[in-house]
Amino acid sequence: MRPFLLLATRAEDAIADDEFEAFRRLGGLGTDDLVRIRVDREPLGELDLDAWSGIVLGGSPFNSSDPAEGKSVVQREVEALLAGVVDVVVEQDFPFLGACYGVGTLGAHEGAVVDRTYGEAVGPVTVELTLAGRRDPICAGLPARFDAFVGHKEAVRELPPGAVLLATSDPCPVQMFRIKRNLYATQFHPELDADGLSRRIEEYKHNGYFHPHESEGLKELAHRSPVPHPRRLLRNFFRTYARD
Repeated sequence: MRPFLLLATRAEDAIADDEFEAFRRLGGLGTDDLVRIRVDREPLGELDLDAWSGIVLGGSPFNSSDPAEGKSVVQREVEALLAGVVDVVVEQDFPFLGACYGVGTLGAHEGAVVDRTYGEAVGPVTVELTLAGRRDPICAGLPARFDAFVGHKEAVRELPPGAVLLATSDPCPVQMFRIKRNLYATQFHPELDADGLSRRIEEYKHNGYFHPHESEGLKELAHRSPVPHPRRLLRNFFRTYARD
């Protein structure tokens, strides 16, 4: 099959590698089925959509709602590159899944209000599928309510025009949405299990998501909170859009 392309912006090598392996492993992909380009440090080149089954955008230290004057040169370059990618995938309705940073990237591109109104504490949250979500093939097999791991400084406050809300939660009303037929974004992390979240907690404990002294308690909470269901979303996406 044609591989999927993971666009990554994780600055830390260990977290970048962990994210890549998590998408591949929890998504049920083979060794050669997912290719990563770290767009914060290597050129993307000309994007030939015909070479790929679909595109995935992972998490990031960047926030779409960061004030323009506070963005680094690298962040501005990454945002410009991703805006070009989203231009193409939206125009062609090409299979796209944005997780975490992807929800702001796709949302802002399409006119959503992305800000810090619904930032989320690190840990598990109960996500509820909307009626549209329960009918969407990428959510097939998911319970109507399930737990997922979150941890974000920003979120979509108002959906972009034409977007379909697929999942919500009490702390954050927009947990997942779809643009057109094939463009998806999730606020929660479908690629995270307890071990993966624990590694990120350790790596980011001085990045303002929580007080550093809370890190061990958050790791314990993660391991008390199994989240087996979100990975089904990944598997559905990869299985639905895989092509020879």
